[in-house]
Amino acid sequence: MTLLYCGNILLQNPIKNYIIKIVGEEERQHYLFIKRILIKVLIFNWLIALTKIIYGLISSCASIVADGFHSLSDSASNIIGLIGISLASQPKDKDHPYGHKKYETFFTLGIAALLFILSFNLFKDGILRLYKPIIPQIDYKGFLIMITTMIINILVFSYEYKKGKILRSDVLISDAFHTKADILISASVIITLVGIKLGYIILDPIATLIIALFIAYTGYNITKNSSDILCDTVAVVDVKKIADIVLSIRGVKTCHKIRTRGRPDDIHIDLHVQVNPDMHMDETHKISYAIEEEVKKRIPAITDVVVHMEPKEKN
Repeated sequence: MTLLYCGNILLQNPIKNYIIKIVGEEERQHYLFIKRILIKVLIFNWLIALTKIIYGLISSCASIVADGFHSLSDSASNIIGLIGISLASQPKDKDHPYGHKKYETFFTLGIAALLFILSFNLFKDGILRLYKPIIPQIDYKGFLIMITTMIINILVFSYEYKKGKILRSDVLISDAFHTKADILISASVIITLVGIKLGYIILDPIATLIIALFIAYTGYNITKNSSDILCDTVAVVDVKKIADIVLSIRGVKTCHKIRTRGRPDDIHIDLHVQVNPDMHMDETHKISYAIEEEVKKRIPAITDVVVHMEPKEKN
């Protein structure tokens, strides 16, 4: 039976395969949980959209109908997220030895694109309203619906963003910011109504332009964060922490050329380690596995460690 060294412990392949199976099951549950959250948010978006559309049609209020269809478009980001998560949850295979996790990051660019399109349309409307002000006709019931749906969206945003941080999910965080954009748009309608009551119609286009710029900035941040991951920007800034862990392993003389890349929940590192030049290959092999296990144990976000062993020159 083939044997595998893991630190100072001798592991048999069946045990190794069992560990891999457990890790794979944990990842599957992780992505399943994210999918459930996205589906919940999708249902909320549909309910909010239908409420606005139905009331808008009954009251013949075009602005609420338009806002309802915009809320319906929010489901597009949920669907993009679900597609990305479905691809990211696929297990490693021959063509993807590092897994499919970056698909989640890649699909956040689709959500960012939706935010840029939304920002452009809002900015265009804001400019037009500077020259041709539009006064929305909304009664107190419509105003109440706007407030209620905005409060629901705030709760949805808080829930999705919090879960995204806990699960380190790019899609959930990006989708939460798309929901936040809907909150800002609803807020601009409310500001417009208040401004009209106070006699300041100019508040409508100004609020629209400011919100458009804010949404564009959010899209830029999502694009930057995603491109940093996809282009292998440094994932761990504090490499000294990694070096200290490696140097704590018995037999390691020096550690250098530490490089990191990947997602916050899937960091890959490679490093160079110098050991006694007289050390036997079996011993260096044990040290290599000990380094891998200790680094993964101390920094759970690290999922892959490649150790380059070098002989330390004698003085």
